[in-house]
Amino acid sequence: MTIASLNDCRHWVFDMDGTLTVGVHDFQLIRRELDIPDDSDILEHLEALPEEKRRASHAWLMEHERELAGRSTPAEGAVALIRELCERDYRLGILTRNARELAWITLEKIGLADCFADEDVLGREDAPPKPQPDGLEHFIKRWEIAPAHLVMVGDSPLDMACGREAGTRTVMVNVPDNTCPENADYHLKDCHALRAALFSD
Repeated sequence: MTIASLNDCRHWVFDMDGTLTVGVHDFQLIRRELDIPDDSDILEHLEALPEEKRRASHAWLMEHERELAGRSTPAEGAVALIRELCERDYRLGILTRNARELAWITLEKIGLADCFADEDVLGREDAPPKPQPDGLEHFIKRWEIAPAHLVMVGDSPLDMACGREAGTRTVMVNVPDNTCPENADYHLKDCHALRAALFSD
């Protein structure tokens, strides 16, 4: 199956950081600041903390990520890809492990906020974080489509595992190698290459 077959899919969900934007998160710094072990998922670790410490840790993370969101820059080809999909009347969503409010700050910063409906941007407060499939299952139900008619685009194994678990198509971008071929249907250099592959005619 060639990537051109994805033209039959008119519902696309994107990860945010590292997919539509240049990734700037320093996860080692976050782990040091919040005393999170290297082998623990950051969000899962925070949710397991006692309430007072959990609130303080989330507040620190929110402010740290707010600063990052305010200086977001678009990833290679991301703006052109989203604009093209939008102009072709594709339904577009965001599923991020970041907070919804910060996702909107990021979309405004990179000039793409008008391409997404308010209810189609899901943050970590809206669904269990990827790789759990709940966020994509929300879109599948909301848009009333079969899972195979939805495409999940991301830059990490978490994104790909989320898509595979939900039964969607999966596309990995912005990483040199396909690090999870068992879950990524397609791997392209960046969003520019994805757009070219989709609309080469």
